[in-house]
Amino acid sequence: MEKKIPFSTYAIIGTMLFGLFFGAGNLIFPIQLGQMAGTNFWPALSGFLVTAVGLPLMGILAIALSGSSGLRDLAGRVHPLFGLTFSVALYLTIGPFFAIPRTATVPFEVGFQPFISSTNIGLWLGIFSFIYFAIVYYFSLNSAKIMDYIGKYLTPTFLGFLFILVIVTLVQPMGSFQEPIGDYSSLAFMTGFTEGYNTMDALGSLALGIVVIHAIKQQGITDTKMIASATWKSGMFAMGLMMLIYGLITYMGASSVAAVGTFSNGGQIFAAVAQNYFGAFGAILLAIIIVLACLKTSIGLIMACSEFFHSIVPKVSYKSFVFWLCAVSFGVANFGLTNIIQFALPVLMFLYPLAIVLIFLGLFSSLFAHKRSVYSGAVVLTLFVSIIDGYSALTESLPGTEVASLESIRVLYMDYLPFYGIGLGWILPALIGAFLGYFWPGRNRSTETYVPVEN
Repeated sequence: MEKKIPFSTYAIIGTMLFGLFFGAGNLIFPIQLGQMAGTNFWPALSGFLVTAVGLPLMGILAIALSGSSGLRDLAGRVHPLFGLTFSVALYLTIGPFFAIPRTATVPFEVGFQPFISSTNIGLWLGIFSFIYFAIVYYFSLNSAKIMDYIGKYLTPTFLGFLFILVIVTLVQPMGSFQEPIGDYSSLAFMTGFTEGYNTMDALGSLALGIVVIHAIKQQGITDTKMIASATWKSGMFAMGLMMLIYGLITYMGASSVAAVGTFSNGGQIFAAVAQNYFGAFGAILLAIIIVLACLKTSIGLIMACSEFFHSIVPKVSYKSFVFWLCAVSFGVANFGLTNIIQFALPVLMFLYPLAIVLIFLGLFSSLFAHKRSVYSGAVVLTLFVSIIDGYSALTESLPGTEVASLESIRVLYMDYLPFYGIGLGWILPALIGAFLGYFWPGRNRSTETYVPVEN
């Protein structure tokens, strides 16, 4: 019989989990949401919390409760080829193509770029990102110490600096909430819901869930039920902390308009708020907050991606993947934040419906005996919608990329597919696919499982 797990263990693992998720994007998106939502603060925040907090928690639990050994195993219940393809696409998205490079460009543009001549921005971005990824590379080499690096040191330090700014905002409010802007006027909840996609946390939860389970096992917890319980309690601790901070940051944005005005992105809003309260010192405080937020997330993502790709190509060592992932991320980061966000959105709109459906399938997998046809039916029909979602986002980001046949399908979806206009057109196809799959004759899922290589 295993000994009772002390609360301190849940707190450390939960703090580590919070640190893995909460990066710069988690700072800049809610503060901008607050400014735009204004008096519709509560419905917008509620929608944001569903996708930015609720889905990541369910993603972690889906890995723990489904009995899968990782994302590839869970996605492989659709088909082994889909499991590999989807996993690679997701790890590249939260890894070297988008999320990791963003962790370098956000602190540079928010904390350092305002003090640099526009003619030298490219040079200084290269220098900053090189130093940044050299630090990430050093701390990522030993994955066994991830709880020490992120749970015990980086995250508490980051929270300490962040709460300095948050507490001052609460004690000395900048002003009252303004009228909502754009879609926040009539669709505040759903606009906040889709805004939560930008954090990439639901995608990250599928990849980082196994990291959390490994961290729990390193505490001497091996019983399956105990692991699930520890995952749930640690996840609740982390997500409760995230909800609190999201609420405070969103309030900061909603109350800031009268004092600092409106800005095109959350990083500029944060900079203006910090300067409003602390003057020149505010820039230093903000730089510390942003760098710590990004550094801890980047280390966690490099570790998770390196372990995943090492499990696929075991002949290439974990340390080699750490190096090459840092190198690729460094190269992508130097394209700049604007380009990274522009190309990330279509990929996110394509992957998110598939990820959400996999999360729910994983959570309720035992109810349908892990039947492969349920996974296949739900995901295949969702795929028909997510392709058009990604295409629509691409045409908005890059005008002139329209394709006549895909435009016809998009119009068809808009006219006949329920909830498509609010970004939830995948719900009905997923339910129909799962229903058909449940009654589809055939055997349960294959006994083949994916076993990740531990480092």
